[in-house]
Amino acid sequence: MEKVPMTAAGYVRLEEELKRLKNVERHAVIQAISEARAHGDLSENAEYHAAKERQGWIEGQILELEDKFTRAEIIDVSRLAGDTVKFGATVTLIDEDRDQKKTWQIVGDYEADVKLGKISISSPIARALIGKKKGDSVEVSAPGGPRTYEIGRVQFV
Repeated sequence: MEKVPMTAAGYVRLEEELKRLKNVERHAVIQAISEARAHGDLSENAEYHAAKERQGWIEGQILELEDKFTRAEIIDVSRLAGDTVKFGATVTLIDEDRDQKKTWQIVGDYEADVKLGKISISSPIARALIGKKKGDSVEVSAPGGPRTYEIGRVQFV
């Protein structure tokens, strides 16, 4: 069984999402199915079919999250230290072509959210950064062509 690395905060969010799906969404869709059944003929009942489809999606999500939950390897970022980029590191990069700074935290696949500055450990940029240190230059293949970044800062928060 392959472990799924995640931060403690990611684990808590996973747990909350699983509880929400089981305790709120599951019950809501069961209610919607019950109401749709009360309308009569199920063969032409769009509400019933939509609710059943939603139920299938919710159950699939629950199974997927339960799998991640049981395989989770929680990594406490606050206990990590050093100057080498690894899982959990918050890295400040300087785009050498545009002279712009970006800060990213390397997290598990499930918790990645670019809008929040969190990139997946399996993303091309994270894979290029792993094992590097402050001051190193890294070339990353991006959709718009190769990009070169300098590592300005590595920290564990």
